[in-house]
Amino acid sequence: MTNSWVVERLRSVPLFRELSNEELTSIVAISQVRTYQPKSYVFMQGDLLENVYFIHSGTIKIYKTDRNGKEQIVSILQNGEMFPHIGFFRKGSYPAHAEVMEESTLIVIPIKDFEETLMLFPVLSIKLFRVMSEKIIDLQNRLEEQILHNTYEQIVLLLLRLTKTNALPQGKLYRLTTHLTNRELANMIGTSRETVSRTLNQMKRKGLILVDDDGYYLVDAEQLEKEIFM
Repeated sequence: MTNSWVVERLRSVPLFRELSNEELTSIVAISQVRTYQPKSYVFMQGDLLENVYFIHSGTIKIYKTDRNGKEQIVSILQNGEMFPHIGFFRKGSYPAHAEVMEESTLIVIPIKDFEETLMLFPVLSIKLFRVMSEKIIDLQNRLEEQILHNTYEQIVLLLLRLTKTNALPQGKLYRLTTHLTNRELANMIGTSRETVSRTLNQMKRKGLILVDDDGYYLVDAEQLEKEIFM
């Protein structure tokens, strides 16, 4: 695998897109590229925190489990995103599981080496802080949704959030780019699969969402927003 091949994949990651060739060469020197198959784990909750990962292609589910095995999905990550979002300048363990949903090619960098690179290139540190700030704001918004909105509204807001993070425009609709089960959707907002199933069926009857021939959701974001904001 040539350095130029790795450079091209690094340039697909927003965090590295504006770096100079010299800066990218420094990143390449500490990077590995690995491919993971569906249903495998990049790491598990509690494993020793060793690497930071950048997604070149594929889909990764980040979720936590409690002592009873109950699952809480933190995020569904796709091309260009990084994980975990905590762990820099500290020692410890991964705070969640990272499960591969679709075959994924990841750029893997040891955290120790990445931290040293951040100190060498302040522009990279600033961009990283922006990414982490956005994640903090997203988590704050999710907490607000749980406090201020009923379950139906939370499901509407979840679908709207997915149209921004895990979807592509298709005409006036947004096509989710990941197959998500009702159980997974429920685990993203802490409700039951049955509640999500009933709500989605209600939305289908209203024409707010559709399912295409490949099983992907098509979401009418404009009409969904009216369910909350009108």
